[in-house]
Amino acid sequence: MTIDIRKVTVLGTGVLGSQIAFQTAFSGFDVTAYDISAEALTAARERFDNLAATYRTAVPGAGDGKAERTAAAIALSSDLAQAVQDADLVIEAVPEVLSLKQETYEKLGKLAPERTIFATNSSTLLPSAIKDFTGRPDKFLALHFANQVWHFNTAEVMGTPDTDPAVFQAVVEFAQAIGMVPIELHKEKAGYVLNSLLVPLLNAGIALAAGGYADPEAVDKTWRIGTGAPFGPFQALDVIGLTTPYNILVNGDEKAQQLAKWLKDNYIDKGKLGIATGEGFYKY
Repeated sequence: MTIDIRKVTVLGTGVLGSQIAFQTAFSGFDVTAYDISAEALTAARERFDNLAATYRTAVPGAGDGKAERTAAAIALSSDLAQAVQDADLVIEAVPEVLSLKQETYEKLGKLAPERTIFATNSSTLLPSAIKDFTGRPDKFLALHFANQVWHFNTAEVMGTPDTDPAVFQAVVEFAQAIGMVPIELHKEKAGYVLNSLLVPLLNAGIALAAGGYADPEAVDKTWRIGTGAPFGPFQALDVIGLTTPYNILVNGDEKAQQLAKWLKDNYIDKGKLGIATGEGFYKY
């Protein structure tokens, strides 16, 4: 079976969704970005313009107007039926809330063409928890990107026992085509490879600060000096944005929920969401 992916729709235009859409368009694919309101799409257009400026200085080949043409070429839609009506691949990057993802796929499965492949960018949820809501479990899998996709260019591909191997391979090839390094997982693992390593580190950092043991700056300094890493857990959290880590923690055990409350009370409720808002654990 030959699977040709040319038209891609990205659901969700937050920090990572906008990056996925931009990188895909930059790589020559026809891209539509969907979000739930005109206000969200206005914010998305601003993100795309900012990404164009970033690519122009950070990505080879993005000069001579290519980055700006990429931003302008991404179609925007708040009509889900319109956004997916001719999609070969839909990449879902909605908030990390299982019920929301399940509801999204119930709608999506009725609106997208039968051929359309669905890929979730969920960072911690198992695709098996979502597959029965898609209406096409054989054409559904996880495709997980890291933040700053133009630089940290892994794309973790993880199916379920129901995923058609040809679909899995087609998504691996798509990831290569947009400049990613595909990381193939042989079976489901919450957190994939990257977040299985990263999330415990971030949570350990949050626990140190929330428990009053050390300030975020001291935690980051210790990690940088002790490991040679370019940044510490709180610097990473600011890049990721605090909303996704909060959504993960608030759905965890009692200890995780306590850390979520600390994030909410001290940062999220004060509008300190990370680099995207100009302040998180650090000011930008």
